Amino acid sequence: MAKTPHKPNPATLAFDAGMAMVKAHPIFGPLAHRVSWVRTAASLCPADGWLVVLRHDVIHVHPKRHAEAAEWAFVLARGVLSYAMDFFQRDRGDWAAWSAACDVASTRFLATVKFGTCPHDMQMPVDAPAWDEDRWYRQFGDNGMPEWVAGLGLAGARATSLQAPEDWSQAPPAQRRYGFASTQETWSEVFAAGIANSVTQAVEIAAGTRTALGANTRSAPRSVTERARSWFISSFPLLGSMVAAFEILEDAGLCRREEVMVAAVDETLRTIYLNPAADLSEQETRFVLAHEILHVALRHMDRQRGRDHYLWNVACDYVINDWLIQMQVGSAPALGLLHDLALRGLSAEEVYDRIVVDLRRMRKLQTLAGQQGDMLQRRLRTDRVPFTDLDAFYKEQLGKGLMLHESQGRGLLPAGLLEEIRALLQPPIPWDVELARWFDHHFPPIETRRTYARLSRRQSATPDIPRPHVGPDSRWRDGRTFGVVLDTSDSMDKHILAKALGSIASYAEAKEVPAVRVVCCDAAPYDLGYLPAQDIAHRVQIQGRGGTVLQPAINLLENSADFPKEGPLLIITDADCDHLDVRRPHAYLLAPGRRLPFTPRGDVFSMN
Repeated sequence: MAKTPHKPNPATLAFDAGMAMVKAHPIFGPLAHRVSWVRTAASLCPADGWLVVLRHDVIHVHPKRHAEAAEWAFVLARGVLSYAMDFFQRDRGDWAAWSAACDVASTRFLATVKFGTCPHDMQMPVDAPAWDEDRWYRQFGDNGMPEWVAGLGLAGARATSLQAPEDWSQAPPAQRRYGFASTQETWSEVFAAGIANSVTQAVEIAAGTRTALGANTRSAPRSVTERARSWFISSFPLLGSMVAAFEILEDAGLCRREEVMVAAVDETLRTIYLNPAADLSEQETRFVLAHEILHVALRHMDRQRGRDHYLWNVACDYVINDWLIQMQVGSAPALGLLHDLALRGLSAEEVYDRIVVDLRRMRKLQTLAGQQGDMLQRRLRTDRVPFTDLDAFYKEQLGKGLMLHESQGRGLLPAGLLEEIRALLQPPIPWDVELARWFDHHFPPIETRRTYARLSRRQSATPDIPRPHVGPDSRWRDGRTFGVVLDTSDSMDKHILAKALGSIASYAEAKEVPAVRVVCCDAAPYDLGYLPAQDIAHRVQIQGRGGTVLQPAINLLENSADFPKEGPLLIITDADCDHLDVRRPHAYLLAPGRRLPFTPRGDVFSMN
């Protein structure tokens, strides 16, 4: 006679399915592996309860209760949260009120992360405040516990979900274990790592690199680099968005061939190269990733502007490393660290000006990429297509990170770093607006003057009373002029000259400048004399079109007897000129994309 096949218990099947859901979750899975689960006849769970959480990392589950798998997942996750959220606190006087407060906090957390299905008898009022367990404990102590709180208990109506302190000294009985794994990590560390992993997976799903949440972290331990990257996403939002957008490539052969000692960054390919041979710890990896990301986020490659690449890289390293040390982002690696307290508070440009005076010593310094700059100028990989519009992309990511950092109150940032970020996020001021401000500074509005020398029209109501004339003070108009030096060499584009003269004419007329002294200059100056402001744009006759020597025109205006001693100069050039020595207020209006071959003393406006 054949044996009747054993029919599986539906209650056990639902429980096992719920446990599988818990263990597959990135937050609750690592917690569930640390717990010893008891689901036998020896379980201490009351008949009307779901489970009881004991002090010694043991949870007793009702062995026969029927429920859906999603409901079991919700209840089991609440049980492990008792350890993760540090609910076992001996100094609580009213343990029943404290356990009830913890029930409210854990239920709300599960509802927030939308995990499992809350059983019907555990529903919270929709208008319940979003308080933590301490606030609820004080509320229950002052006003008593409402009726709906009793339904949240995991151990039934007549027992607390958490084992009472008087029973904590009892040794845990023999138990049935479900995948228990000992570990040296604390509950809070495992909980924090689970949350970070959950955020990472959510970001990867949004980026399209992962299809669904899951993947038990215990079965596939994450590398040091992955943990460091997850820390940025979950705990350092200022750079979290930027780190998530970068590929981190750990290739020992590539780094050895390209002589990358620790790390380097390619902003065009959005790739950070890490040398596994450097053997960085997780804290050191955080520091290195933040270092490379800040190079890109602060647009250091664009700000190089003709400076020596390696020395500029060194100057930027000094500034970035000091900021990261102040913010305590990870720990600085021993290799490639450039740090000098004497340079604290200086910008990268100021540091560069200081270090270029000692080139022999500075050439021997090492960045994170060794004797080369860790801001790569060449492509190490040819299998990827460069991205476009890098400036807009990186500014957007940095702006999102700063907004999230400030909204979450994640701590203070160094003043220099905050100033540079805000400067990058500020849209550039158009050159014509900057030029208008220059005119506002040198030509303030003319004050009005009351005078009886020329009487105004009398009022009909009081014809016998003389009224003073009110109008611009003519004394303010005397000497109200400026000089324009036009670079008329062959390299100057005539369209640029027309655009510049048109803007100057409109601003001069708006500022009530009666006449402007115009001097054309290439190899020699051509003085066009004083021209009415409204006629500059269409009456100037360009002369010369030879080489570019502008200093004679500057000398002509400065030594002219009929030109005001304090009259400002506006120099229009394409920057292919000689070194200028100007001893009075002045400004430069440059052709698009040009840079003067010397350090200017006056304002510089670049047309676009």
